[in-house]
Amino acid sequence: MVLVIGTGGAGLRAAIELAEAGVGVLAVGKRPREDAHTALAAGGINAALATMDPEDSWQQHAADTLKESYLLADPRTVETVTQGAARGIDDLDRYGMAFAREEDGRISQRFFGAHKFRRTAFAGDYTGLEIQRTLIRRADQLDIPVLDGVYITRLLVHDGAVFGAYGFDLTNGKRYLIHADAVILAAGGHTRIWRRTSSRRDENTGDSFRLAVEAGARLRDAELVQFHPSGIIEPENAAGTLVSEAARGEGGILRNALGERFMSRYDPVRMELSTRDRVALASYTEIEEGRGTPNGGVWLDVSHLPRHTIMTRLPRVYQTLLDLQMLDITREPIEIAPTAHYSMGGVWVRPEDHSTDVRGLYAIGEASSGLHGANRLGGNSLIELLVFGRVTGRAAAAYSQSLTAQPRSASAVAEARAEIDDLLVADGPENVRALQRAIRNTMTEHAGVVRDEEGLRAGLAELSVIEKRMADIGVHPDIAGYQDLAHTFDLKSAALAARATLESALERRETRGCHNRSDYPEPDPALRVNLVWSPTTGITRESIPAVPDEISALMEEVSTDGKLAE
Repeated sequence: MVLVIGTGGAGLRAAIELAEAGVGVLAVGKRPREDAHTALAAGGINAALATMDPEDSWQQHAADTLKESYLLADPRTVETVTQGAARGIDDLDRYGMAFAREEDGRISQRFFGAHKFRRTAFAGDYTGLEIQRTLIRRADQLDIPVLDGVYITRLLVHDGAVFGAYGFDLTNGKRYLIHADAVILAAGGHTRIWRRTSSRRDENTGDSFRLAVEAGARLRDAELVQFHPSGIIEPENAAGTLVSEAARGEGGILRNALGERFMSRYDPVRMELSTRDRVALASYTEIEEGRGTPNGGVWLDVSHLPRHTIMTRLPRVYQTLLDLQMLDITREPIEIAPTAHYSMGGVWVRPEDHSTDVRGLYAIGEASSGLHGANRLGGNSLIELLVFGRVTGRAAAAYSQSLTAQPRSASAVAEARAEIDDLLVADGPENVRALQRAIRNTMTEHAGVVRDEEGLRAGLAELSVIEKRMADIGVHPDIAGYQDLAHTFDLKSAALAARATLESALERRETRGCHNRSDYPEPDPALRVNLVWSPTTGITRESIPAVPDEISALMEEVSTDGKLAE
């Protein structure tokens, strides 16, 4: 049996592959499967189908991906995803997904920024939601058991091999001891450790990172975090909620508090259609230099667009702002600021099958690393879920079927049980939520869009104080459930992810893609490496294979004329 942790797009696609291969599978998630993070993805999913532009190819998709990664993506991972992308779309089509189509039945594809051709398939501005629904439907057809509301606290390892996991039910505290031949981690990234983020409360707190590292795996490029240019600022409980980049793609204009269209200073050719890292840096700079709005943002204005365009092309943006702020975007501008959006680094995995340092343990989706480097192309994350869901599901199936016996460890199970037992009697003065907020404040202040040596060292000093305070927490489950216990494990994950991020950002003394060091404003050729982190060995530099000639020949500047932003 194979255990899949996480029930978003990556986890469900892996579970489907396992079930279709005839291997027993159990999928476990802490959120309801219908509410997984994948459902929030709006724009589209990439594959060189050539339905709109016959000259497109997987090689060109690979070239665009590698170029925009600032050469930090692994060419082997990129090749696997771009070559397997059409198959991924075919799978969704076979499962019954309702793609937008041309009049003759072809799957429609549109431009996203930094893609040379139209290769982004979509379903309105709710592509991720439609993918999630499609995968849930297929999992139901295959009778795949899915447990919602179960929090996995520890992977069980013996002699360097995983043999299962331990956790509890979020509602009643019931314990789960799950024995498995292999485990696939698909539990997201770590963007919730910043104060303003597109992730919702209690998701993407670094769960995958902590589970993998405590099991003996390592992290790669934890410092490479994509900040989305357009997160709303108010209300506070929704700060960071995304305004889709389709708003800029349809003609939205960015202005500072003085009314200046400031992108002319940062990318006069592409303006608002520049790449995410550049638009985020531009907005950050305007705010830092005193030209921001009273709430510390900039204005995104679509009110000059025809009302019909807004209602048909940006319906979700219109409804979101109406619901959250009673703001009519057909009449008034939107106040936005950069928001932590996507973990481009993650658990260290092998490019061929996403296996880790721990035998039988795999990581996929935002939990993993290798595809995006220092800047992720919009639409690539959704196709990654499908390709490596399939590839890794197949690899885990083969691994499971190859085992003739599986040694287990009673002491490993006892440690996992004791960890929860000890926390349930913890009655210290420190509040878990307050410490989570402290980590978010530290990361926002010292490891945001722009970093420097002094700030990163100050962040590490603050984090050390927070880690000491964590020894005196109080944990208080109540009649509503065991959320407080879950928050405690979220806190442990956030602290580990924050340390990995700060230490790796300190080591990357250059500016490259999403990673802006004000004290090192240029890229350093010697740092065209991946930074691999673990709490025991610190940071090591990992060389990146050369880009194959057939792909490097296609790497060129790509026009953004008439294209949606990424």
